Amino acid sequence: MLLSRPDHRRPGNTVRRDDGGGAHRSHVIAGEHVAAAAHDARGLAATRRTGGVPVTTIAIWSNWPSTPTDFGAALPNDTLVLIKNESDLARASAAEVAFCGISLDRVRKLLAATPKLRWFHTPAAGVDRLLDIPEFRERGITLTNNSGSYDIQIAEHVLAFVLAASKRLHLYRDQQTRREWKDLVHDELRDQTLVVFGAGSIGGEVVRLASAIGMRVIAVRRRPGAVPGAQKVVTPDALASAAAEADYLVVAAPLTPATRGAISREVIARMKKTAWVVNIARGPIIDEDALVDALRDGRLGGAGLDTFVREPLPADSPLWSLPNVVVTPHASNSSPRVRQRTLALFVENLRRFKAGEPLLNRVDFEAGY
Repeated sequence: MLLSRPDHRRPGNTVRRDDGGGAHRSHVIAGEHVAAAAHDARGLAATRRTGGVPVTTIAIWSNWPSTPTDFGAALPNDTLVLIKNESDLARASAAEVAFCGISLDRVRKLLAATPKLRWFHTPAAGVDRLLDIPEFRERGITLTNNSGSYDIQIAEHVLAFVLAASKRLHLYRDQQTRREWKDLVHDELRDQTLVVFGAGSIGGEVVRLASAIGMRVIAVRRRPGAVPGAQKVVTPDALASAAAEADYLVVAAPLTPATRGAISREVIARMKKTAWVVNIARGPIIDEDALVDALRDGRLGGAGLDTFVREPLPADSPLWSLPNVVVTPHASNSSPRVRQRTLALFVENLRRFKAGEPLLNRVDFEAGY
């Protein structure tokens, strides 16, 4: 058994919320409302309800709005410490588990406030910002990410970029603002080549959607092996050759030292003049200056960009005004279903944590994801 019984006689008080007539009751440390004696009684009751499995204290510091009642309902036998500002951190000292975004300031403060922490989950898919925080390795804290929660909506965002480019929807929108009626030449996507750089969970879903509409798909991935839906799989040393075949080059890789700048000036120079680059991963994977030069000079057909080297994209960036560029504000992960998938993943991993089983989505610090 991984867990040791937490000390319920800690600073701060606990509010027990009843969801559905008291059937699901979780401890939520939210303010100075309940006496310590009542807190201790509830802790004992919760331990009994779990059949002797100790209550797990979970620190939650998230930008998700309002009190996370769905967390309380899903985790009725655990203590949730809701952190809304730094003054709440003192109540998190007993936490063995943390749920927090990737703000470096928040992460560092939360790690400092939780000496018993053993598992840190972030609702982000990319963890490049967190890899250089030494406390994770020094203290042996397991880091997991939200991989798998964003596949569907991000892959659909990629497909939206590709469809808009092939049917010139961005140009028709420009014409609409000018009240201009003019036919443009379209492409068909069937049999065109889409290259996916990074065939993990998101890239794999891109491959599936693209192959479903008849595109020829080349997957570029670090590990060799088949990718369902891809006609060809190559390793990153063949990226430039694959890019030369692409009608659409989709960047879906994590940002690591190996992928930073991978879509280089040399790779871009190998691409067709009609090709489009789509980036839903991380901005620094692309040499942005080289991309702008190629787009300006007509050496690329266009770009659909959701991520950038600097975010928010500076107002003076030429990417805003290039007619062959579609910009979205790092919004490809948006979906009303993300929270449901995130909670399901977290609950399953908490079960594994208590049972001493391997956690899903454990980050490999050497690989960078």
